[in-house]
Amino acid sequence: MKLVLAAIVALGFPLAAHAEDAPGCKDTSVLGRYQGASIAWCRFKDFDELQFIKAPHDYGSLLDRNDLKDRSGAEWLKKQGRASEVRYDLAPGSSALEVAANYEAALKSKGFAITFSCTDQDCLTGTVRDTYVLGQQLDPDNVVSTTYADHARYLLAEMNGPTGHVYASVLAGDDQDRSTAFIRILEEKPMEGSKIEAPKIEAPKDLSATLQQQGSVNVYGILFDFDMDVVKAESKPALDDIAKALNANPNMHLKIIGHTDNQGTPDYNMDLSSRRAANVSAALVGGYGIDPSRLSYEGAGLTKPIAPNDSDDGRAKNRRVELVVQ
Repeated sequence: MKLVLAAIVALGFPLAAHAEDAPGCKDTSVLGRYQGASIAWCRFKDFDELQFIKAPHDYGSLLDRNDLKDRSGAEWLKKQGRASEVRYDLAPGSSALEVAANYEAALKSKGFAITFSCTDQDCLTGTVRDTYVLGQQLDPDNVVSTTYADHARYLLAEMNGPTGHVYASVLAGDDQDRSTAFIRILEEKPMEGSKIEAPKIEAPKDLSATLQQQGSVNVYGILFDFDMDVVKAESKPALDDIAKALNANPNMHLKIIGHTDNQGTPDYNMDLSSRRAANVSAALVGGYGIDPSRLSYEGAGLTKPIAPNDSDDGRAKNRRVELVVQ
């Protein structure tokens, strides 16, 4: 009966929160806690890399090279995606054997396949076979170095989830009367890009006056997603300014020129910049009622940089919409 109850808990059925749980911590969405356990530590990252072992680990060779952080060996499996790590302090009377067996059953019931499992010295190869070093490699944030000193049981499992491959590892350990379970989940997914904001570039205080005085101006407030030509909604303030300048000068005709940085081929960037310029013109005509005969457009691609393309700041200055009075 005890094993059945523990398996039900490990399958993820909710338990009341434990007062002893570390602040801000929770169970993973894939595996719940073992019966009576409390969370000692956790870490959740929307995108990170986790490293699992998939074969016995040669800790001694790392000692010989004085490089304990090396993860290039064939026994390591590195995966990127949504990462969840939770370390549990287990209730008195628990054992690494019972905990590992329950978690293995729970994983199999969810459709996971066990791809590697080991016990004590069988988890290690080479000259150093002390079980506590497995914790030092897989659970380095644990401040108790002897956590897995008496026994260490490890398993790695994987499955195809609804949104991608999922990897799960369980490291269960005994240290005299103290037992621990360390759960790590990696839900594989690509990194979300385009999160670096372009440097802020001041717009002219009076666009109408600047156009009249200089005959042209670079506008940085018209925004596009990476590799896209659709004018983003955040461009409205810049479009408002351009429409205001045109309405204030009824005889003004403007050429809209799209510019890119040097990321991509010249032909592709020329086409992209032309499409972007055309869509800026369309936004002014359709959104502000500007007479289309007052507007023309063309793409310049990467042919007319105003800054070196060897830095984020320089490339941001080159990605622009230029207005030229005709």
